[in-house]
Amino acid sequence: MFTFQDAVEDFLSQERIAISGVSGTSEKTGNYIYKRLQQSGHTVYAVNPSLEKYGDDPCYPDLASIPEKVDGVVIVTRPEITEQIVRQCAELGIPRVWMHRSMEMLGSSVSDEAVEFCKQNGITVIPGGCPMMFLEPVDFGHKCMRWVLNVTGKLPEHV
Repeated sequence: MFTFQDAVEDFLSQERIAISGVSGTSEKTGNYIYKRLQQSGHTVYAVNPSLEKYGDDPCYPDLASIPEKVDGVVIVTRPEITEQIVRQCAELGIPRVWMHRSMEMLGSSVSDEAVEFCKQNGITVIPGGCPMMFLEPVDFGHKCMRWVLNVTGKLPEHV
C-alpha cells in the first residue's frame, strides 16, 4: 500500500501518460491536464472516441489504439466511463490510474467500483485530486484546492 504522496510522486515520475477525457471544447479539465503534463516534459496521449485530433496531436479512440504502452492514465470522464477505462488498463497491463476529482461541485471521475477493480487487479489507483495540484510549479488556484481537499479529508492518506 502506497501513501497518497508516494503514489502521486510515482505517477508523475512516469514518462508516457494518457489523458482519457480530453475534449474538443477548450475550457475542459482534461485539456488543462494534458497541456500541463506536456509542458512538464511528459509524453502525453489524448484519448476521446469522438475526436480524431486534439489540437495538432492525434487523439485516440481508446487506450488500445495508442501506438506504445503508457505508464499511467489520468481519467477525466464520468464515473461510469471510468469503470470501462480501468478494465482496458487491466487488459493492457497499464499499472497506474489517476481518477480526477476536484471540488465536489466541479465533478468527479471517481467510481468506487472502478477503485475496487484497480485494487483487485494490481493497478495503483489515485482516487481523487488532480495532477495539477502537484506538478511544479503549482499555480495558486491548485495550491488552494490541494489545501482545501487535504483539510476536508477528500485526499486519501493511503491508496
